[in-house]
Amino acid sequence: MKYKRPIVLSIAGFDPTGGAGVLADVKTCEQHHCLGMAVLTANTNQTETEFLSVDWFDIQVIFAQLQPILNTYEISAVKIGIVENLEVLSEVLSLVKRTFPAVPIVWDPVLSASAGFELHTSWNEETLDQVLGMIDLVTPNVHEARKITGMEDEIEAAFQLAKSTRVLLKGGHSTSRPGVDLLFEGGIPREIPSKAEVSKYKAKHGSGCILSAGIACNLALGRNLGEACREAKEYIEKRLSSNEYLLAYHVE
Repeated sequence: MKYKRPIVLSIAGFDPTGGAGVLADVKTCEQHHCLGMAVLTANTNQTETEFLSVDWFDIQVIFAQLQPILNTYEISAVKIGIVENLEVLSEVLSLVKRTFPAVPIVWDPVLSASAGFELHTSWNEETLDQVLGMIDLVTPNVHEARKITGMEDEIEAAFQLAKSTRVLLKGGHSTSRPGVDLLFEGGIPREIPSKAEVSKYKAKHGSGCILSAGIACNLALGRNLGEACREAKEYIEKRLSSNEYLLAYHVE
């Protein structure tokens, strides 16, 4: 089934506040003139300031949602958020790639919630390599890059991840390059700076979800990876300055 707008599929968790997860992703899709669809990997019990618990969905439940979507619609890009473990993620990626071998896939490797709840403490290295080989871009912040690789230096960690796939190292938590994202796509990483002083932006719940969804949307619209990352950064920075609260406005 074809639509005039590209279809972007979010495979992620449900956040009741709409600030993160599939609700934030679909809002982002609408603002990019894409048709957003969603498959749930988990139900989270949280507010913008407190993460209480997560209920993970069994792989069969995820497949029951995912298979009909893949069978029916022409998917132009996929964004993946929280998953229970790398084994589940690997199975999901394998199903997507069997149906759409060339579809661009962006993975936001969420290890903890913005309210402080730890979702994952480590990744299996062998399975991680398999997963990275099936995606087109991974978007860790500096803390996630360190945790995933076990390295102290985030730049070295990003270079390590970039051996298997392309990496956007987010600079929102960086002390050396605050607000500057680094795109590792072979050779020397490219800087993607902020449009304004970082101090002018207000922290937002789900900002990583919005950024990765924005990248997926821009890839679906036919932009190359560098352009997609720059456009998505500009979009999230508008959301960061949209109000003084933790939940972003997606429409001015």
